Amino acid sequence: MEVGAGAEAEPLLPPRSWRAGRGLRRAGGGARSAAEGGTGADNDLYINQAVVFIEDAIQYRSINHRVDSKSLWLYRWYYSRTCQWILSLTITVILALAFIEKPSSLTITSDVRYRLPAWNPPCGLTESIELICFLVFVVDVSVKSYLIGWEEFWKNKWLMAYILTLIVSLADWIVSLSFFCTEDVRIRRILRPFFLLQNSSMMKKTLKSINSTLPEMASVVLLLAVHLSLFTMFAMLLFARTKDGQQDKEWVVYFRNLPDSLTTLLVLLTTANNPDVMIPAYSKNRAYSIFFILFTVLGNLFLMNLLTAIIYNQFRGYLLKSVQSSLFRRRLGIRAAFEVLSSLKETPGNAQQSCVSVGALLQVLQKVEMDSRCQQAIMRSLKTCSCDQLSAAQFQKLFEELDKDAIKQHPPSPEYQSHFMQKMQFAFGHPYFGYLGNVVALANIVSICVVLVMDADKQPSERDDFFLGAINCFFILYYLLEMMLKILAMGLKRYLSYPSNRFDGLLTVILLVLEIATFAVYGFPHPGWRPEFMGLLSLWDMVRLVNMLIVFRFLRIIPNMKFMALVVTTLLDLVKNLRAFAGILVVVFYAFAITGIMLFKGAVVPLGNMSAVNTTYNNGTLQCGTYEQLEYWPNNFDDFAAAVVTLWDVMVVNNWQVFLEAFSRYSSPWAKIYFVAWWLISSVIWVNLFVALLLENFIHKWDRRCHREPLSDIEYQRTVELMFRDVLEEPTEEELMEKLHQHPHLHLCR
Repeated sequence: MEVGAGAEAEPLLPPRSWRAGRGLRRAGGGARSAAEGGTGADNDLYINQAVVFIEDAIQYRSINHRVDSKSLWLYRWYYSRTCQWILSLTITVILALAFIEKPSSLTITSDVRYRLPAWNPPCGLTESIELICFLVFVVDVSVKSYLIGWEEFWKNKWLMAYILTLIVSLADWIVSLSFFCTEDVRIRRILRPFFLLQNSSMMKKTLKSINSTLPEMASVVLLLAVHLSLFTMFAMLLFARTKDGQQDKEWVVYFRNLPDSLTTLLVLLTTANNPDVMIPAYSKNRAYSIFFILFTVLGNLFLMNLLTAIIYNQFRGYLLKSVQSSLFRRRLGIRAAFEVLSSLKETPGNAQQSCVSVGALLQVLQKVEMDSRCQQAIMRSLKTCSCDQLSAAQFQKLFEELDKDAIKQHPPSPEYQSHFMQKMQFAFGHPYFGYLGNVVALANIVSICVVLVMDADKQPSERDDFFLGAINCFFILYYLLEMMLKILAMGLKRYLSYPSNRFDGLLTVILLVLEIATFAVYGFPHPGWRPEFMGLLSLWDMVRLVNMLIVFRFLRIIPNMKFMALVVTTLLDLVKNLRAFAGILVVVFYAFAITGIMLFKGAVVPLGNMSAVNTTYNNGTLQCGTYEQLEYWPNNFDDFAAAVVTLWDVMVVNNWQVFLEAFSRYSSPWAKIYFVAWWLISSVIWVNLFVALLLENFIHKWDRRCHREPLSDIEYQRTVELMFRDVLEEPTEEELMEKLHQHPHLHLCR
């Protein structure tokens, strides 16, 4: 969470209603106003305030925090890399405790048939680690509360929830120790994801956006519920029990009662049990297929996709709104720095408008922690500036350097004097040489596929690896030659400046080392080469490893295929810039996994102990498609790691009806509510949200691709903030001054 995030509850942008002539006075956290005369201490305070405001602007942080000298020192200390690293490490550690505390995940397998007793830490070990984490969180919330001020604290619901979570967690921790760690229910484990959630303003904004989407989603979910209920009643009437028991298979298996009927059609909504659910009735009369087709078309093709459309429509402007908010915070931080710097003693008193001296700004820049590229660019602009004083517009324009693309320019190629070397450089530096390498890599992949198809049915003792070893040797030598020729043409520095070349070169070196190791152990390829086991790996293992790396190396073609490169860069941008949504998924996974452990730990019993389970089997034969017949034993909630994997399998919704049926049978019929809730939150809401963001990211990248092709010699390293830079609305001076006037600790006077 950002300090001063009392702004979390404030509007995204201030209203466009600036009233002219509003009296503002300059002071900082109790410091005397410039009109009363500034001292050296005042000047130092203004400099430090400007430094902090600029750093807030760089990091898109709120400026609503205390601005007196001691608070500024504490603020910079809190946001230092060391403190933030400690806080992130603490959150990681307390979340990771779920893997080692009872029930521990420290076993090779989660299969209840083969799992050995897990090592469980002694009482007090994980509790001691928890206490240290709680103490760090207490310091964290104390510093945040102090920095935003008591008045803002009562407006900040996140901080109050933070304190409440700590109080409940500490109380539960004391209860655990009083019971000598033997209690099964630990409330504080469910609350742990909150520590991750409250530390990310993006995650909180995402939750806020999801919350605003719920009314629209609720209407579609209600339609789905009506659709499901109506077809359930139709199904129970259509497939009612008859006198002929042999013809009642549809009723016996799928529509025996109301809960089973609802569950069957809910699963059919995800198509996980299609066409199995239809076959018994369809085999009697083909007209029954109309019922199932109609249900699937209305529910899956219309209503479920309508839900996706609503989520996308709500979130398609989400990134733009967030970036607009970030831009406003940046402009506000820069303007706040200008206002406090214009209060310095050396500022001319007879100036028609507020201004800042170049010397004061240079002094500030030397203290600010920022990217060296931006810092040098701003300093160069200042040194070339002919004026000694900067207006607000000039000051803001200087810091627009922060908004520019990070440009990585590749080193120049070497200049050869020899005419022959120049021709070599032209030939092997040409793009066609790279295309030739791609063709050779494709030929290598095809040859490996041919050999694998030919040897698919052969026993290991019947295989002859001579052909595969020979072609691998030939292609690896070509890759080595290609790499050396490219280095000759481009120079080592330029060659290594391209990520694709680094990837290509690294795999080539690894392939060469493996090939040399293979020759050293087994000799050169020859007819009758056998995969005998010698040393660490058999020949067959080494050949397989080489071939896997060759297949992986084929990814080098991606940069040469523009559309594929666009898709890959879109995915990479999602990984780098949309971490908040992955964080939301971690929070939901964690909470549901802990809840699942509390509800279903030890519920699944292996077949040898089936006497304890209320179930029957026909002559000991397992029914096809059940949890036991499919051997889903590793999917359980006996420890945290197994619970996470089980939840993932349910989220994918393939065969998720197996989990519904099994855990309802092993524990309680009410277990279905848990799995349906997980399906709604993960598969329906989160996955659709991710699809919406993926589309938004891809569409913007596609639009930019159509309007601008980067130069071949320059790489543009874009972030989400820069992606929308050309469509953002710049805040006006009235908006900025209105917001500054609302600052709880900084009072300005003009």
